[in-house]
Amino acid sequence: MGGMPTNPQQLVQKLWNYCSILRDDGLSYGDYVEQLTFLLFLKMAEEQAQLHKKPSSVPKGYDWPSLLAKDGDELEAHYRHVLDSLGKKPGMLGLIFRKAQNKIQDPAKLRRLIVDLIDKEQWTSLSADVKGDAYEGLLQKNAEDVKGGAGQYFTPRALIAAMVEVVAPQPGESICDPACGTGGFLLAAHDYLAKSPNLDRAQKKKLKAGTFYGIELVDSVTRLCAMNLLLHGIGGESEEDLPVTTKDALAGKHGEYEVVLANPPFGKKSSVTIVNEAGESSKESLIINRDDFWASTSNKQLNFLQHIFTILKQHGRAAVVLPDNVLFEGGAGETIRRELLKQADVHTLLRLPTGIFYAQGVKANVLFFDRKPAQEKPWTQKLWIYDLRTNQHFTLKESTLKRSDLDDFVKCYHPKNRHERKESERFKSFTYDELAKRDKANLDIFWLKDEALEESANLPAPEIIAQEIAEDLEAALEQFNTIAEDLK
Repeated sequence: MGGMPTNPQQLVQKLWNYCSILRDDGLSYGDYVEQLTFLLFLKMAEEQAQLHKKPSSVPKGYDWPSLLAKDGDELEAHYRHVLDSLGKKPGMLGLIFRKAQNKIQDPAKLRRLIVDLIDKEQWTSLSADVKGDAYEGLLQKNAEDVKGGAGQYFTPRALIAAMVEVVAPQPGESICDPACGTGGFLLAAHDYLAKSPNLDRAQKKKLKAGTFYGIELVDSVTRLCAMNLLLHGIGGESEEDLPVTTKDALAGKHGEYEVVLANPPFGKKSSVTIVNEAGESSKESLIINRDDFWASTSNKQLNFLQHIFTILKQHGRAAVVLPDNVLFEGGAGETIRRELLKQADVHTLLRLPTGIFYAQGVKANVLFFDRKPAQEKPWTQKLWIYDLRTNQHFTLKESTLKRSDLDDFVKCYHPKNRHERKESERFKSFTYDELAKRDKANLDIFWLKDEALEESANLPAPEIIAQEIAEDLEAALEQFNTIAEDLK
């Protein structure tokens, strides 16, 4: 083992190499990142205590020195006990360790991970960028592990950066992601704000606690998010300073915010399995009835869109990743679109290319809107649509989406003053009347010619065509499965 790697890539590699040893014991990537999270947290709490010469946030006997002092089966039993006990504590400890379990069955490997890999490094002396980027790197690797399905929590970082740049959060604004996954949006907003010129001391302090609010449904993802934020310097020790909480965002309002950035889960309908006395199971769609919603539906994305509108402060700004069906679905979809166009200023829609999400075959968009006070006439005057989908080919491996691919969109959006926009080949505007007259107020609007359909000489490479066919088939299969589930 050499000295401390100074760049994130080396650190990721070092931590990741060890994962392959544990894979032989049946540990998934996700399990590995989770165990690392527990151990890193304990090690950093110990370092912090020594650095500031104050008692550790972790109670004695459950802290890092207590793990170093044990070996063999005794270590494994003690580690289990530590996880269980800390999970019952309030504040940050409870957030990181809630329902935590030891997944490393071999005590020798657990010892190696503690002593050789983590204890040898001085984590607190690393800059937040190196620590944070290394952890992000691990989360990215975990997302790439298709079998684990963790990709659903991962939005391409290039897209997030562009969304944050055009929404342009300001110091002092509250920022929420109601489906925060591992915290990508909150981190990008933090990076953007940290670069603001002339931040005073109070504003810098507020970036640590009191600016970012994440909501996440799954415990294990919440802890990854909390750790990710912590490594980037977000989140305090007290109960009030917790930047992320585990709950069902759709169950009700949880505050009002100036900025909402989100990529809600792409799952289909919300459903719960009911088992009757005879042991037969049936799925029941969960229709969310909230009196602050415009329509009741079991479509998760439509519910998230309504929810995001309710948690915005007046004049608050939202940027939300949504699949195509939200733009054209009838019934509740139409009601919600028409209400949104009236009650919010729905000003920009970015049509995203395919091949950029880990969920295969997803066709998605980013919808940008501002909440407005009640008035008689509709708030939306013009919806500007930017088409980054037609004739664009991206894949997850060979031709990934880069931030530079979104430069033209950012320029067209004109964040400094979006009322000075100009139309271009990919950027067109539609008036409220044009939108309201469309069948079902359908916002799925495109105008560019697909070159592949025009001329066979322009066809993309065979592997791209094959991938697109595979993605379309997977998406169709998923839709059939959903219909089949609903019919049971």
